[in-house]
Amino acid sequence: MSEVPVGRRIAQWRVRRNMTQQQFADRIGKSKSWVDKIERGERRVERVSNLREVADALRIDLASLLPDRAGRSSPAAAGVERLRAALARYHVPASSRPVDVAQVRARLDHAEQSYRHARYPALLRLLPDLLDTVRQVRVDRPDPVGDEMLVSAYGLIALVLIKLDQRESAWLAADRGMAVALGTGNALLVAVATVPLSQALRAVGRRRSAMDATVVAAQRIAQQTGDAAALRTTLLVQAGLAAGGRGDGRSARELIDQAAAIVPELPDGYGTAAVEAARVVIAADLGDVGVAAARHVRLVAGSGWRWLPTEHRAAYLLDVARAHARCGDMLQAGRALLDAERTAPGEVRERPSARALVAVVARAATAPAALTRLATSLHVGGDGAG
Repeated sequence: MSEVPVGRRIAQWRVRRNMTQQQFADRIGKSKSWVDKIERGERRVERVSNLREVADALRIDLASLLPDRAGRSSPAAAGVERLRAALARYHVPASSRPVDVAQVRARLDHAEQSYRHARYPALLRLLPDLLDTVRQVRVDRPDPVGDEMLVSAYGLIALVLIKLDQRESAWLAADRGMAVALGTGNALLVAVATVPLSQALRAVGRRRSAMDATVVAAQRIAQQTGDAAALRTTLLVQAGLAAGGRGDGRSARELIDQAAAIVPELPDGYGTAAVEAARVVIAADLGDVGVAAARHVRLVAGSGWRWLPTEHRAAYLLDVARAHARCGDMLQAGRALLDAERTAPGEVRERPSARALVAVVARAATAPAALTRLATSLHVGGDGAG
């Protein structure tokens, strides 16, 4: 399908979903004539918001509608398959000699650092074998050390798969981690497992479930000290993002305010920046464009901005780009995309949804010239996009 125009792809997916043009038009709030013209190539889908509505109605990723002009499969496809195969291995035999736990812990720390820098190809090479090894640790040592490492491994795998738009597989990995955590009866470990689970639930559209899970987890560790304060902040931020994504502005603001109230207990500026970044995304989701823009300017100019990991900053800038694109401001969307690519190249170059957004924005006459060059280097630009 690499050379198939967007309109024809829409038609193909509509037929696969057993929908008539009229049924599809009703689902996306358009006329049957609009659908017919799109599918026959007489009209282009210019706005990213329309493309996203179409993808949601067809129950597919946005990237599935946009051709890769080089006719290549995703660079991450082989790595994803290896990771899926690792998830599908259920039985771990006992090892002939004890696993070096300290060495495995160091490998897991290295993988987590790679995630913070958006090194997704490297992670896809590391994670399948690492998961097998961590499972081996748990077989050899059925104690809290093995449980904690396995929860961390499953959570990291879930987060990487979310980035690569492998939503159902991400949910599976996150659910596996939650099952391990629940089996320990350790509320703090359950809270750790809830963070990637909530992101996986949001990715598959289950935002209410994501909000409920994170709120409950945050409540259960409310009286704990130490690292619990930072974890509660993260959980409440995740809950606020889930509420904002489903249009529940009141809950979103209350949850973010709760997170902000914990921030003074934290040792560095990360919490403040993470909360403020969430406020921007929530305001954009709720249509408060002016509020989002003003908060964004203050956030990136503040000292706390640099406390965020590079992956977090780049992912946030992608959210900002999407917000601008939804409003039709392709110049600002392009600038945000370029900032994201400079911050963490892998966040834009390796993520299918980011590549799809680059393709959409690059087609606009007002897109920055540098973004057009980026789209060309990614083989996603040009008139062949639809």
